[in-house]
Amino acid sequence: MPQDSSDVKPDRQDARDRRRAERRAEMVEAAMNAVREHGAGVSIAQIAMAAGITKPVLYRHFDDRADLQRAVGEASAEILMGRIWPTLEIDAEPVEHVAAVIDAFLAGIEDEPQLWRFVVHNPAEPSAGAEIVEDVRGQIAALLATIIGERLRAEGRDSGGAEAWAYGLVGMVQSAGDWWLDRRTMSRDALTNYLTVLIWSGIAGVAGIDSPTAAADVLRLVPHPTTASAKEATDG
Repeated sequence: MPQDSSDVKPDRQDARDRRRAERRAEMVEAAMNAVREHGAGVSIAQIAMAAGITKPVLYRHFDDRADLQRAVGEASAEILMGRIWPTLEIDAEPVEHVAAVIDAFLAGIEDEPQLWRFVVHNPAEPSAGAEIVEDVRGQIAALLATIIGERLRAEGRDSGGAEAWAYGLVGMVQSAGDWWLDRRTMSRDALTNYLTVLIWSGIAGVAGIDSPTAAADVLRLVPHPTTASAKEATDG
């Protein structure tokens, strides 16, 4: 019995859509490689050449340069967040946790400096890159704000500034990272240590922390099992 044509057409359309998505992903990867080779000022012609196609073919898959830049930015953001998310889940003393997050971010932009510059500072389309950076910064800041706010409230302290502090911390590290990529007047470890001292001093001051032990109990990003058990026993 012949297959109903109404069943065939959707399958063909799905196959075309999948192939188109695959081709777009291939072109994004080629664009990223072109950025790595030619720098943040890479031209559309250089990107098309890296993909083995012509500019008209490239623009069949992207509305304009901003659309291409946004796609590259999203892929680059995934790489960066892939480094940062694991550090948010480790069990460590708060000051060590702060240092781990900072170092993960700096390592990410150190490994892909041209991609970072392309997304954030490309002079041709700054707004498209800015959207991606805001999204990444927002993801990290929102999580930090929640954690800081919960810890402060648990200790009966004012948590009204948690979101502002979180965004301020993320923005400071980003700005310092931009400066460091351009100047390289110190090692990544040294910059991580300097930023950690500055940030931790601020957190400790806001939280009224006088000792490392108190700090571990109040602002541990991943609560230590013994601390949680002790609190449950007290509450019980």
